[in-house]
Amino acid sequence: MMTAANIQTNNFQLGLRANWKQFALLVVVNAFVGAMIGLERSIFPDFAEKIFGITSTTAVLSFIIAFGVSKAITNYFTGKLVSRFGRKKILLIGWLLALPIPFLLIFAPNWSWVILANILLGVSQGITWSSAVIMKIDLVGERQRGLAMGFNEFAGYFSVGAMAWISAWVATEYGIKPYPFYLGIAIATIGLLLSAIGVKDTTPFVKIEAQQSQQSHHQNIFWATTLKDKNLSSITQAGFVNNFNDGMMWGLFPIFLAKLFFENAQIGFLVALYPAVWGIAQLFTGRLADLYSKKKMLFWGMLMQGIAISALPALNTFVPIAMIAILLGLGTAWVYPTFLAGVASLAHPNQRAESLGTFRFWRDMGYAVGALLSGIVADVWSIDGAILSVGLITILSALVIQIRMNVS
Repeated sequence: MMTAANIQTNNFQLGLRANWKQFALLVVVNAFVGAMIGLERSIFPDFAEKIFGITSTTAVLSFIIAFGVSKAITNYFTGKLVSRFGRKKILLIGWLLALPIPFLLIFAPNWSWVILANILLGVSQGITWSSAVIMKIDLVGERQRGLAMGFNEFAGYFSVGAMAWISAWVATEYGIKPYPFYLGIAIATIGLLLSAIGVKDTTPFVKIEAQQSQQSHHQNIFWATTLKDKNLSSITQAGFVNNFNDGMMWGLFPIFLAKLFFENAQIGFLVALYPAVWGIAQLFTGRLADLYSKKKMLFWGMLMQGIAISALPALNTFVPIAMIAILLGLGTAWVYPTFLAGVASLAHPNQRAESLGTFRFWRDMGYAVGALLSGIVADVWSIDGAILSVGLITILSALVIQIRMNVS
């Protein structure tokens, strides 16, 4: 009996082993994609205050809102565009859009330039990360999707954490501007060159898999993934809440740490620790998503996140906060590759790119909603109150997974 791992047509063979060179290159490309986000991750609240005099929590988080909305919308349309025009062409457009971002941040005369840069960053990230995800799923076939997503998300989010630490160190040693953003020029240039020279389009692999898929077609992919299909929509709401809490952590965690009078180097380490653990652990949890119940992995991962976030306001010393960052990173690693592997396995190959685009639209809209609502709650109530609220919402999301999903 033929499987997705050994079908070969017109010299295109599905499977990680058969396509390891191209797969490895795409992992490296996604590491550069993640590094573009990490560049801002730990330094932006300080950047906003020192360069532009902005201290309002909601105003500071406006850059995350701009990033989240633009990335979410772009994710959805990328799913459609890669199906129509090919994966590689869209990937290259994403990298071209990344090139002006560090220059906008270096020469920004006011905060509106920073917002523009983050809108552009969101569009670029939506294109490059979505394209890389879709291309890896195309290459590996059904049996190794979780493993593929583990490698993909490891590369992306480990780079987020590493670059968050590096940019914080550069800012401490050489100043908040312009030196950290010089790194962005190098990242965007190398990412573009790697994609242009080495990456090959993966559309032919989709045709192979579509020939033997047992999944049904949805008449409306957007609404099936968003609400109507119990399994797809359960995964989608969890993805939204995951990035909802990540948007809060991105914006409020450095501010929370600063109010506890940690030094910049300590803040950079703690901010980088959570995505670094998240990234590294996905090398293992991605494979588990191929072997074990996706429903159970999503439930326990979201529950772990919710408990970790809810405990954070009660802590005020370095080691316990570092342990919470590790726990949050592990919980996120438990669900992140499982999200993508789950959606990919439940969608027909010909509709997979658009279904993944819809999922990623809602998931990354969580950045914007999380940053906005947590910023408002922090300004009106307190930072501790905002963090606790997000933790409880994350626990509720875990319960939705447990009650609504009807596949393992």
